[in-house]
Amino acid sequence: MLVFRTDPKQALASAFLGFVGALFAPAIAWTAREIVNAVERAAEVADTETQRQVIVLVGIELLLVVLASGLQRGSDLIGSLLNQRVGQRINETILEKSLSLSLADFEDADVLDRMTRARREASYRPTAHVGNALSFAQNLISFFGLGALLSTLSMWSFVALAVATIPVFISELYFDKESFRLFSWRSPDTRKQNYLEMLLARADYAKEIKLFGLGPVFLERYRAIFTALWDDDKKLAIRRNLASFGLQQLGTFSFYALYAWVAWLAAVGTLSLAEMTMALVAFRQARESLHHLLTTSASLLGDRPYLRTLFSFLEHTNSVAENGTETRGPTPGDGIRFEDVTFAYPGAEKPVLDGISFHLPARGKLALVGENGAGKTTLIKLLTRLYRPTGGRITLDGLPLDSWDESALRARIGVIFQDFVQYQFTLGENIGVGDVTGIDDEARWAIAAEKGMANEVVRDMPEGFKTQLGKWFDKGRDLSLGQWQKVALSRAFMREDADILVLDEPTASMDAEAEARIFARFRSLTESRSAILISHRFSTVRMADTIIVIDGGRIIESGSHNELMAKGGKYAHLFTLQAQGYR
Repeated sequence: MLVFRTDPKQALASAFLGFVGALFAPAIAWTAREIVNAVERAAEVADTETQRQVIVLVGIELLLVVLASGLQRGSDLIGSLLNQRVGQRINETILEKSLSLSLADFEDADVLDRMTRARREASYRPTAHVGNALSFAQNLISFFGLGALLSTLSMWSFVALAVATIPVFISELYFDKESFRLFSWRSPDTRKQNYLEMLLARADYAKEIKLFGLGPVFLERYRAIFTALWDDDKKLAIRRNLASFGLQQLGTFSFYALYAWVAWLAAVGTLSLAEMTMALVAFRQARESLHHLLTTSASLLGDRPYLRTLFSFLEHTNSVAENGTETRGPTPGDGIRFEDVTFAYPGAEKPVLDGISFHLPARGKLALVGENGAGKTTLIKLLTRLYRPTGGRITLDGLPLDSWDESALRARIGVIFQDFVQYQFTLGENIGVGDVTGIDDEARWAIAAEKGMANEVVRDMPEGFKTQLGKWFDKGRDLSLGQWQKVALSRAFMREDADILVLDEPTASMDAEAEARIFARFRSLTESRSAILISHRFSTVRMADTIIVIDGGRIIESGSHNELMAKGGKYAHLFTLQAQGYR
């Protein structure tokens, strides 16, 4: 059905040409018999008209052969074009499915393995399955058409030919199952090999690869994985070809036994020369049709596990709850509330966050402080509903996050993570991705760049916003980490209607002067918005109304800068240590 929905006209045309082409094999065998009959009559009567019939019949056979060849070419052409479209459609379907996966799914090795298997076979397996199905139908029609001709000679010869080909079918079926078994268990190794290939071929990894001398080590690991996989493939290929060769000879011997039998019958006068010619042509074509019939049958059955893998991935149920439908909360202005929120990764013994509770009112400023791995970024992923809490609840304007429409919720939040993406797009598009509705809006790029202080970066680029960034494409320009961070910060300001701004280490790669200017601008730009700031630089978090200190997934301190300094606790200790480093 997927093939028919992709292009119904081409699908029907391919099926029609295959059906008509299947009728030519018995027609050619029948014409060969008539040519020999005509030759015998012409030799007996020496009549010009009879001799002319021989030439006409040869012309008819030539026409049939040319038409059969033309139909086959047409069928191949349409099939090739259809295969490309179906392959593209399958890849689009897989990518559409990947868009619906949750972040937790992308962090699940089993889901990634299934997606890897689906993508590896997507470009050809479904279309090959359709091609095999059409070939099966075409050869089935040819085989029974030829069988009808041979039944006038001996039905047992037809049956013997069929039985001799069955072992090849069984062999192909067995080795298809073995091939799928290898394909299934090696998915993790395939992903490792793809990862090593990416490390060795990507510009953003090149510096460390070269400086640390990692290239030969990673290349050797890449080779080792290939060698292990190749050894299994080689053994299977050798076994398959040896078995196929041996079993195919059984079919060959059977054919020549029938060949000898028909020739003997003709020699003793039981069969006419015309009948012998028809029988030999029909035997040869029936053997080829039956061989293709059984091998495509084996392929059709062998395709099923791969297709099950594909559809298993496409039918995967997301690990998160259904999307809500609400677009506003019952108490506007109430802001964000975390109520005894806990989060643990599946199978983890210890939660990443445990009993987190706080209230950030509308237009409030909150800073999150803590060591790496304390759970700060996880908290932001919960707020943006990339993760779902395993305990407690989060509300926005009095409405639990699960009840919010996902698009409406995320439209209210502008986020820049520390590990932001450096897109291999133009500079303007790298800012525009912050709001998909303005991804091509140069006027909005300029406004966001001014707010995020990326306008200086734009002025330094040869083509301004149109400058290609990264080294993947022609004329690409690289940026420093500080420049990239300004671009990413501007990306957060693209969401003009967002009333919550979240910055995760927004100035980690900037110098002290740039950081001071950014936060002076940040204070003025977030007066009418709620803001959440994660930073290891304590000088920048002093602007917050409330500072929360997280340690081991729990809130251990909370208050303003002055309040926390007066307590003399963890925050005061860390602030003092950092301040001493600047003296």
